[in-house]
Amino acid sequence: MITRHGVAEKIAAWLHHDLTLSELVDWAEEALQEGDFAEGDAAALADIVARLGVADVRMLGLSWDDCEQLLKRLGYTAHVDITTA
Repeated sequence: MITRHGVAEKIAAWLHHDLTLSELVDWAEEALQEGDFAEGDAAALADIVARLGVADVRMLGLSWDDCEQLLKRLGYTAHVDITTA
């Protein structure tokens, strides 16, 4: 089942470079096909996952601002932590 937390984790994994954009898009496309979204959140989750599913289209892309807005819709916030390499 696809939940708010699960989608937020996928976005975070992409932001942390643990997932490639292609992997994120593939996951989103599969999730849309399965359509197993948590009750009560199904419409919002489907909309957010659909947005992630087209993130590889050049004109749409996926920016930091996009991620912040999507995470906010999921009930999460994003923070940047800068450390030495």
